[in-house]
Amino acid sequence: MSGKESAWGGNDMVVTTTRVGWSLAAGRGCSYDKGRGVLIQALWVATSELVVTKVWCPNRLRCAILRWFGAKIGRDVIIRHRVRVHWPWKLSIGDDSWVGTDSELYNLDTIDIGSDVCISQHAYLCTGSHDRFSPDFDFDNGPIVVADGVWICARSTVLRGVTIGANSVIGATCLISGDVPSNAIVRAPQPTVS
Repeated sequence: MSGKESAWGGNDMVVTTTRVGWSLAAGRGCSYDKGRGVLIQALWVATSELVVTKVWCPNRLRCAILRWFGAKIGRDVIIRHRVRVHWPWKLSIGDDSWVGTDSELYNLDTIDIGSDVCISQHAYLCTGSHDRFSPDFDFDNGPIVVADGVWICARSTVLRGVTIGANSVIGATCLISGDVPSNAIVRAPQPTVS
């Protein structure tokens, strides 16, 4: 491997930039709107850990609890065990959709999932980020929109601010950081083998 080549076969993924230094001690997680008071947040965290994520919790109860905490959940939605929802009041899921085991919906901002969507196991939808130029490492969040008929395959990651168009397929292990048009198929990069 030459000095400029990366482990994944090229140097196109490496960007050099300058940034201001930040103080992690200054950032206290207060720079975004959590949407509910601390009591409701604490009640949700306890309910999620003790009931919602458990394998013994029936899907109907799981969806009912999410609705009770403010999620908009359509009819015939299946949310499997060990799915983590950060703030249910920032989540909407259309009819006949599925969220697979061990997926995480890290919704510091809103996540809107359409109807007939399949989010496979271990998928990670993350609306949160940080402003690397902020001395306090402030949050820099953005919503995620997943249109009708989308399939997000296993172990894929969708980052903040992304809209995935209708009937698209996000292949296993993909990292999605920009919008995806309707009817697209996105595949993970293939490693170079030498």
